[in-house]
Amino acid sequence: MSLLELDGVGKRYGRLDRRTVLRDVSLAVESGEVVVIWGARRSGRSTLLRVAAGIETPDSGTVRFEGRDLRARPGATLGEGIGYCHRAFAARDGSPLLDQLTSGLIARGVPLATASRRASESLERVEIGAWARCRPEELDGGEAVRAAIARALTHSPRLLIIDEPTIDVDVLARDGVLALLHSLAQEGVAVLATTGESTSLSGARALTLSEGELHGPPARELAEVVALMPTG
Repeated sequence: MSLLELDGVGKRYGRLDRRTVLRDVSLAVESGEVVVIWGARRSGRSTLLRVAAGIETPDSGTVRFEGRDLRARPGATLGEGIGYCHRAFAARDGSPLLDQLTSGLIARGVPLATASRRASESLERVEIGAWARCRPEELDGGEAVRAAIARALTHSPRLLIIDEPTIDVDVLARDGVLALLHSLAQEGVAVLATTGESTSLSGARALTLSEGELHGPPARELAEVVALMPTG
């Protein structure tokens, strides 16, 4: 049994002129694996991630996490096994990162001392512990991505889902963000991401989403194919 399984997933939008975004998509993601979905803008990449996270319900097919159908409990696994990275932080009177991560845990019933410790550890894990007292708007693109990952890590996810982790990130900082995601995979966390850049595919199992259909190596043992791809 795979950690995450999408089986024949379909998704359409609109009422009169319905547009098919996902067409019979099947995907399996294993623990400790990095899977990157490549596609052009409006290819359905973001929709695929939201469906995989249980944020949106597919019109057809099944999404299972650890063998459980996400349709039965929509959104229930967010924060309880699945970490979905949101780039935006709440405008809470200029609250610093540490406070925002801590308050998010407290809202889920975590005691203050435990919440503060877990928030600090997550910021240290993504190597921005020194920015704990900074406000989100003070961060550059790479730091903001790391902060979003840190917030997801406070819930100890087994699957991390992140949409375009290198967008708006300085070229010199992109390798560091990608290295962070691969290091999390080495610790056993599965990573499912999207990208529009071939330079973000190295070392991952790369799949292509085009016209609603997913194409590429079906299993992680074929990931070495990606390492040989040109990055120009």
